[in-house]
This record gives sequence, C-alpha cells and structure tokens, in this order.
Amino acid sequence: MSTEEEKLLKEAKKLPWDERLFHKNWKVRNEANIDVAAVCDSITDPRDPRLREFGPLFKKTLADSNAPVQEKALDALIAFLKAADADAGRHAKEVCDAVVAKCLTGRPKTVEKAQLAFLLWVELEAAEAFLEAMEKAIKNKVSKAVVPAIDVMFQALSEFGAKVVPPKKILKMLPELFDHQDQNVRASSKGLTLELCRWIGKEPVKSILFEKMRDTMKKELEAELANVIGTAKPTRKIRASCMSLFLFVIGFSGVFDGWPDLH
Repeated sequence: MSTEEEKLLKEAKKLPWDERLFHKNWKVRNEANIDVAAVCDSITDPRDPRLREFGPLFKKTLADSNAPVQEKALDALIAFLKAADADAGRHAKEVCDAVVAKCLTGRPKTVEKAQLAFLLWVELEAAEAFLEAMEKAIKNKVSKAVVPAIDVMFQALSEFGAKVVPPKKILKMLPELFDHQDQNVRASSKGLTLELCRWIGKEPVKSILFEKMRDTMKKELEAELANVIGTAKPTRKIRASCMSLFLFVIGFSGVFDGWPDLH
C-alpha cells in the first residue's frame, strides 16, 4: 500500500459513517464496513443509538458494485442484526429487498452470508418482510438466485416453525416453483413442500398444491409424501422469546436476593 493510500484511509476514518461507506474509493468503503462490523460486535445494549444510525445505511451498502466490499457489507449487516432487537424491523423490508436484488446472484460465500442475514431477520420477528422478499427472489430470471431463496425458506421453516414463518405465504409460491424450467429449482421446491407437510400436515398442502400441478409431478410428489412421518418442532426461537426468558430468569433469581442466608 502506497503512502498516499495510507494517508487517504487514515483521513477517511475521520469522516461520518455515510461518507465513509459511500466513498468513491473502494478501499475506504471496505474499511468502513469492517469498522461498522467491529462496532456492532462490541455493542451489548440493543438500544445503543449507534444501531439506529447504522440501520438505514445497509440498503445502499449492500448494493456495492465491488464484490469484496459487498461481502464486507454483509458481514456488517450480520453483526448489526446480532446486536439489534426487533426495533430494527423498521428496516427489514428495504434491506431484505436489497439483499435479494444484489446478493443472491453473487459468489457462493456472498450467498451464504445473505441467507444467514435472512435468518437473523426472522429471528428479529421480521418473517413477513423476509417472505415478501422471497416472493420477489423466486421471480428472478437467473435460476441460481432462485434456489438459495427456496433453501433459506426451508431453513427458516425448519428452524423456527410454522408459528413464526407463515406457511400460507410459502404455499402460494410453490405452484410457480414446481412449474419452473430448472430442475434444481423443482428439486428444492420438493424439499420445501415436504418440510411444510411436517408442520401443517399433508392434506392442507395437497389441497392447495395438487390442483395446480401437472399429473407427472403429482405422482412424483405423492410418492415422496408417503415418507413424511411425525410432527416437527422448532429448534430456534425468535429474539423476543429469548429475551423474555432471560428477563424471567433475571427476575426469578432476584426473588431470592432478599431471602435471608440460611447457612
């Protein structure tokens, strides 16, 4: 790195966040995203005012034309979502839309980080915004962007369950997906359908889906449905549930603070 570049980066650190994140020099933007992630990682209070400052910036940082910088912007978003609470949901729609528009056709690592960000939005009670973004994602003309969208819906439903991730919205998307030209899209859709059946039963799924499917696909799916047994249970809680449990434990332990020492 030249002395000029070092001087530029040093001077840029004095600028406001928005000027750093949208700077014409990609190295400045890259470092700014790294610094945002570091700040978010250090935040322990979800009411920290810095989180409110960062929230509106992601819809633009995620659209960075430089792939490495865009990946760093995703790292910053993930750190932000881990530090934030449900109040961040005010930005969910625009940020989820930005991830769909700019990140799902990126490099494998970028796509993986985009999926992680989506799951964190669900954890922050923004499942509706997440699924609305998925409705846009499955219409992408590039099929390699559709499969990650289906896969992350599968993951969200599998981890959080049908009470958090509304199954009706997913059901509405399936007929279009089963009619897709790409076999990878159809294969992923089948997996998502089977997961839906584990949560809401086979008959509700069949009653909506089968009337819109080709006979060959019906037979194929019917054979797969025979293997779906048992009921599913969520393995992950939304952040509010986790916080409620934490506050309950803190409050419950506080009951004992006033008790006399029995030893």
